Amino acid sequence: MEDTVPQKPNPLWTRDFIIITLGSVVSMLGSTLTWFAMDLMVLDYTGSTPLFALYGMVYMLPNALAPVLAGPFLDRFSRKKTIYTLDFITAGLFAALALFLAAGQFRFGILAAANFLLGAIGGIYTVAYDSFYPLLISEGNYQKAYSVASTLETLTLVMVPVSTLIYKTLGILPLLWINTATFLAAAVMETQIRTGEQYVEDEAKEGRQSAGLRRFTADFREGMVYLAGEKGLLAIAVYFLFSSLTGGMTSVVTLPYFRRAFRDGEYVYMLVWGMSSLARAVGGAAHYRLRLPTEKKYSIAFLVYIMISLLEGGYLFFPVPWMMGMMFLSGMLGVTSYNIRIASTQKYVPDGKKGRFNGVFGTLSTVGMLLGQALAGGLSAVLGERTIVVIANALCLGAAVVCIGGNRREVSAIYNRQV
Repeated sequence: MEDTVPQKPNPLWTRDFIIITLGSVVSMLGSTLTWFAMDLMVLDYTGSTPLFALYGMVYMLPNALAPVLAGPFLDRFSRKKTIYTLDFITAGLFAALALFLAAGQFRFGILAAANFLLGAIGGIYTVAYDSFYPLLISEGNYQKAYSVASTLETLTLVMVPVSTLIYKTLGILPLLWINTATFLAAAVMETQIRTGEQYVEDEAKEGRQSAGLRRFTADFREGMVYLAGEKGLLAIAVYFLFSSLTGGMTSVVTLPYFRRAFRDGEYVYMLVWGMSSLARAVGGAAHYRLRLPTEKKYSIAFLVYIMISLLEGGYLFFPVPWMMGMMFLSGMLGVTSYNIRIASTQKYVPDGKKGRFNGVFGTLSTVGMLLGQALAGGLSAVLGERTIVVIANALCLGAAVVCIGGNRREVSAIYNRQV
């Protein structure tokens, strides 16, 4: 009888995985420093919830269109080059915005135009990154890799109170220059990634790298046919459309509610939602070590979707300490939902179709966010913020029951897999 030598597990922390992780952390730190301060600035400048909603919608509109337009091209051309090129462009855009504001050109129109460009860049970047990142993960390490990503993304949120302090004491300009530097540093690091993109070589061999409207139309149709033929993926995508709609509705009214209901409400807001961020960091670290039972992932995810809707639909009706506890639990559940969904779908979708799938998924999610912001902006004129939050989460709960619960066999075939 031959002796069997157990195989060593593949290492997760390869050179390229370290580079993409460091680059992501650096750019996320800068973005987190800036986005909350810019939201506060818009609220302070306009004093209007509808204009605040419009500011968010201006970002979401190109963000909704860009992923589905970019997805087919990113299945044929280099995602790595796209990632670092967009980071260089983003650094330049923040530098230009800082110069405009330093020159006294403080106008809502300029801020809205910059947000529009950032939305377009962000939509393309997200598809490129989400489709390239799995190529840097060694076999058997998907759950660990996405646990790392979600944990680090959450940890960067500790910069929100720092952002608020800098904004209130020094203004927005230092934050814009910091963001310029961080995106520039991330872009330089990303140019050093060596992992090849085999799907690009395959497309070149088949002579399918030509651009143009006809090629794009064929690729786009192919992506939609693929998603329509994958009932489980379609059900997941539609559920997250409603989840994003809920997020869009609540994002418009939550910060204004806290600023109206509490003295120094932005700090209370950060305290409450900081518990969610803390929980996501703790949960992400736990998922790095803990493996969920493969055959139970669907059931866990379905229960998580329902509980998150209940918690986030009702937390504003409780005292602040209860809000904090409910958001901590929601954060723990949220990181579990994220890890199951992202690891399973990225493992399931072939490399050559990841761009198209992620593009369509990103567009559906962004359309949901955009519709949610528009809906909440309109409803805020006639309904209270807490009522809007309840309505939003009731819609999300219904979507979970219909889309995920109603397609158990197809969704479980995707979620209940070894990653």
